[in-house]
Amino acid sequence: MNDPFREARRTRGVLECEFQGEQLPMLLRHADVREAAKDWRTYSSDAPFRVPIPSEEDVRSVRQLPIETNPPEHTAFRELVEPFFKRAKDPALIARVEALMADRFADAMGRDQIELVREFALPVQSHALTYLLDMPESEAAVWIGWGTHVFRDVGAGERKGAALEAYIHGQIDRARANPGADFFSALVRARYQGRELTRDEITGFANLAFAGGRDTIIHTLTGALGYLGRHPEVLGWLREDPARLVHAGEEFFRVLSPLTHIGRVCPVPTEVHGVAVPAGGRVSLCWSSANHDETVFPAPEETRLDRKPNPHLAFGFGPHLCLGAAHARLLLRTLLQQCVERLDGIEILSARERVEHEARYERVAGFEALTVRFRPRSTGGAS
Repeated sequence: MNDPFREARRTRGVLECEFQGEQLPMLLRHADVREAAKDWRTYSSDAPFRVPIPSEEDVRSVRQLPIETNPPEHTAFRELVEPFFKRAKDPALIARVEALMADRFADAMGRDQIELVREFALPVQSHALTYLLDMPESEAAVWIGWGTHVFRDVGAGERKGAALEAYIHGQIDRARANPGADFFSALVRARYQGRELTRDEITGFANLAFAGGRDTIIHTLTGALGYLGRHPEVLGWLREDPARLVHAGEEFFRVLSPLTHIGRVCPVPTEVHGVAVPAGGRVSLCWSSANHDETVFPAPEETRLDRKPNPHLAFGFGPHLCLGAAHARLLLRTLLQQCVERLDGIEILSARERVEHEARYERVAGFEALTVRFRPRSTGGAS
């Protein structure tokens, strides 16, 4: 079971864990995490570099926007980019994602084997992001080259985040010289409180757009495929009723919870379940633990693909609810649809899990590598 927080959640509701030399209380219960996510005055996001855990002072030079701000500033910043992320519900974009997924499945089914993390999920994520940001699809080749995580997946001698930062600055210059309909051009034209955005602000928006929904989507897609490989009977069950795909997707988000937690900063001394947090100290909102809270989810250790209701927090909660949630849902739903239509099974040839090793817990959070063979449907499948 992928729930290392169960005992602490049941007994204290908090787990103290060290990250980068800083002792953080991790909020573990569903209700507590939800309340903290809404209470931005007590648990502030106005903390450049310190919202992610581990913090990112060494991998980027700017505040990520809008996530590292509080309302009302956050609300105004978010409104500038929301139109791009709402495009995930546009029928034309949905059709492009469906065509992309069908093409990637055709490629995978034509191979004797495929490694799903880098050869399947990473290209899917990168190409689909070009649609969302209205960028040329040829840019996906550049983004694929950054690996599964732009801040961690770098070669020897490379500075973390350097390739992303250089790319963003190049795109800002291009958009200023020759603006179009794309994400960078919109940011160059945007006005915040009557003024243009600064270069750092544009960089902060782009940094989050490229880093924030990258590895989480990759690990969700491969996690779902890994589950289907281990439970081949599920494909037939899903095939019986297409409406099951939506509930199945939500349960995969809950169980996989690719982002374990996120940080908040207490502006003043605060007591968190008996733990004293100094002014400027951080707290973890543990989405993964909240998504396994037995007081909210019956038998949380079980993957119940028909679970309803399913108030999971895989996309956060409150004002900072994930901008890319609709996009992630579209990708997973389209993936499951292709599996149902085209596959009789997924044969797992080798798997290497991605494990978070922290001072007080270990948690499986996706795959480092997952090599499979897709087995096409013998009759009735899409060609």
